[in-house]
Amino acid sequence: MISRRLALTAIAAASLALPAIAAEPVHLGVSIPAATHSFMGGINYWANQAKKDLEKQHKDLKITIRTAANAPEQANQLQDLSSVSKINALVVFPFESAALTKPVAQVKAKGAYVTVVDRGLTDTSAQDAYVAGDNTAFGRIPAEYIAKKLGGKGNVVALRGIATTLDNERMDAFNAVLKNHPDIKLLDAKYANWNRDDAFKVTQDYLTRFKQIDAVWAADDDMAVGVLKAIDQAKRDDIKIVFGGAGAKGMVKTILDGKDKRIDADVSYSPKFIYDAIKLTAEARLKGTTLPATTIIPSVLITKDNAKDFYHPDSPF
Repeated sequence: MISRRLALTAIAAASLALPAIAAEPVHLGVSIPAATHSFMGGINYWANQAKKDLEKQHKDLKITIRTAANAPEQANQLQDLSSVSKINALVVFPFESAALTKPVAQVKAKGAYVTVVDRGLTDTSAQDAYVAGDNTAFGRIPAEYIAKKLGGKGNVVALRGIATTLDNERMDAFNAVLKNHPDIKLLDAKYANWNRDDAFKVTQDYLTRFKQIDAVWAADDDMAVGVLKAIDQAKRDDIKIVFGGAGAKGMVKTILDGKDKRIDADVSYSPKFIYDAIKLTAEARLKGTTLPATTIIPSVLITKDNAKDFYHPDSPF
């Protein structure tokens, strides 16, 4: 009996002396929209930069990136990443929230760890973690700025992005501020898909229907470019403020230079968060750990006083 105990003790001691077993190699799939506009150009740039940096740093990490031009294509790519590429982790920036929820859930059901970025899913049980900018601040900050600049009175129009949970968060936050300013009237808020051409068309419609507009919340710097083009083409001089969003280098430079009196502020929302999401997910899975359920990257007001801190001339966005 004593000899058996001694043997068991020796085995236990030997097992403690063994090195810890490393987590399994990670094959991380990254699914993002194609670079259809400059913000997505930034997303693509930072995703590929993450692949380059992280694969160099971690020999047990492989990253496969897929870009999609629309929601159905992204759904098909997710199926291929899961069934063909055999990924065991996924970082996904959904093209649309509702359309991608089931395809992402199917990847998770096959055992992959899922981090959703920016555009949330309609069912959070389909994800393990969520990483995004502060969409509430993204809507609140422009509304507060516009209300202050207008002295609490005037007509405002808004351009929304794509029907996603983050767009809803932004619009809800914008509306919540305006409720405190009953003399500011939101004339309309239409989707323009974070696209310059669509924003141009939506703004043309606004300019035709509304004879007095004091401010435009474009809710995206690409859309703001389309808004400005429509305003200038119509030769309207009633619009005092055009407020975009995300801190594109062109808009930040305009603020720095004071080139356009209609644009003297913006709100930050850097596409670099895709890099952060990939890095956080990859390194957690390599260690066999998980991320917090939600990680929010702060959004802040950009003015001439701090614009230099947000100006990155070598960035694609």
